[in-house]
Amino acid sequence: MYQLHIPYIPSLASLSMPEVANALEDGGVRFPVESLNWPAEFPYRPLTVVTAAHTDDTLFIDFLVRCNYLRAENYLDNSPVSEDSCVEVYLQPDPQSDRYFTFEFNCVGVLNSAICSQASGCAPLPEDQLKCVRRYASVGPRPFREVEGSFIWSVAVAIPLDIMELKYAGSPLLLRGNFNKCASATSQPHYLSWAPISSAHPDFHHPESFGKIILD
Repeated sequence: MYQLHIPYIPSLASLSMPEVANALEDGGVRFPVESLNWPAEFPYRPLTVVTAAHTDDTLFIDFLVRCNYLRAENYLDNSPVSEDSCVEVYLQPDPQSDRYFTFEFNCVGVLNSAICSQASGCAPLPEDQLKCVRRYASVGPRPFREVEGSFIWSVAVAIPLDIMELKYAGSPLLLRGNFNKCASATSQPHYLSWAPISSAHPDFHHPESFGKIILD
């Protein structure tokens, strides 16, 4: 099983989101999102690197992507941002439960988030919780139609642990989850993940494929 240790950096709590992105470069854990799970149908693999760390009450993640097409047509939270140039983290706070949370961000920082289970499907998170997730997009916040070229972009996000009813008390905290990169409506659709997924068709909703994520 894939396993990831996310370091504790308490100084992140006092930083702005642009400052967080720089600080993660120095002390966060860095890893690629490169599992090409459906290569015959979707062979494109844009470079995707994630850097992460946490404080007592927040998980900080910076996604860095290099790609050939850039799209950000969705501009309202809980709209289908996976159609755009999109990065995602799925987190299962209790490995003994089938409940997990999805946090999906397009390249301008618009968020689609839900709480899911295999038994009951997915329900969108309420607006007040979405507003608590801070975001900083390197390309700015304005939506745009697809453009072609050579692009490097990033989205830094801060996810409060209490959204998932988690509390870090100074000892390692075990979650399960996955990090994804997708863009279903672009000219080069693709579906990448950190931990490999075993399914016949593109689908990130496979908690049995989640890796271990430890908040140190």
